[in-house]
Amino acid sequence: MTQDPPLVSTQWLADRLNDPNVRVIEVSSSAEDKRYREGHIPGAAWFFWKDLCWDDTDREFLTPQQMSARLGRIGITHDATLVIYGDPVQFGTYPFWALTMAGHPRLRLLDGAKTRWKAEGRPMTQDIPSFEPADYKPPKGGDSSMRVGRDEVRANLKKPGRLLLDVRSPEEYSGERVMAHGSFDHGAERKGRIPGAVHLFYKELYNADETFKRPEELRAALERVGATPDREVVVYCRLSHRATLAWFAMRHLLGYPDVKIYDGSWTEWGSIVGFPVER
Repeated sequence: MTQDPPLVSTQWLADRLNDPNVRVIEVSSSAEDKRYREGHIPGAAWFFWKDLCWDDTDREFLTPQQMSARLGRIGITHDATLVIYGDPVQFGTYPFWALTMAGHPRLRLLDGAKTRWKAEGRPMTQDIPSFEPADYKPPKGGDSSMRVGRDEVRANLKKPGRLLLDVRSPEEYSGERVMAHGSFDHGAERKGRIPGAVHLFYKELYNADETFKRPEELRAALERVGATPDREVVVYCRLSHRATLAWFAMRHLLGYPDVKIYDGSWTEWGSIVGFPVER
C-alpha cells in the first residue's frame, strides 16, 4: 500500500472525515479559541500552539511522554493518522515540526489550512467535539536532529557548506523592525540579522490560498538565494514558526537531506549579550 505524503489536500481530508483512524487538530496563534468556535473543520480538536508544543514550564519542546498524555486526552492513539492545520498557516507547520521531534509516526499537514478549505465551500461547524481519552503508547524517543541552538549557530557562522536562511519580512531582515507588523515593535532587544544570513521572505513559499507553491517554484525561489540541496541549511525567523514553513518545503516537498531550524531565532539571538548582529 502506498503511504500518503506528509502534505495532504483538502479533497484527501474530505474523503476521510468519517474515518476514525484519521484525526484533525486546529492549532491557533491565539490563546483564545474564538476563531475556532466561529467555525472549524468537522471533528477538529483545538490547541493553542504553546499548550501543544511546549513543556508546561520550561522553554522546551514537549517530550514523547508529554505528547502521549496531551494527544491521549483527546482520544488520539499512537497509530492514528494526525492531520494538522494552522491558524495562520505557519501554526500548522510548527506543531508538525514539534510532533516530528516528539516521535508521532503518522503526521500529515493540510495544504491550504482552513483558508483553502473555506474557499472551496467545504463543510464547517461550530460544534465542539468531545473525545473519550485513549491509551497513547509513547514512542521510545524523539528526534531533535532538525533543531539547533544558539551556541551551535554562533560556532559555525563561517562553516563551509552551511547556509543561514532568514525568512522574516524584508523590514525585519534589513533591521528596520524587530516585528513584522503592529505599532508596538517588540520581540528582541536589537534589530538586524545573524551575520551572513541570506533572505527569502516566507510568503514566497505559498499561494494566496495558503497552499504551497509547486515544487519547481519552491526550488527556484530557494536556489535563487543559494539554498540548494547539496548544502546544510539552517532556517530562522523571529520565533521559528515561519521558519518551519521553509523547513517543511525543503525537507518534505523537495527532499533536501540536511535542513535544520534555529529554534530560538531572532527573539533569542537579538537579545543575547555579546552575540554579533549584522545590519
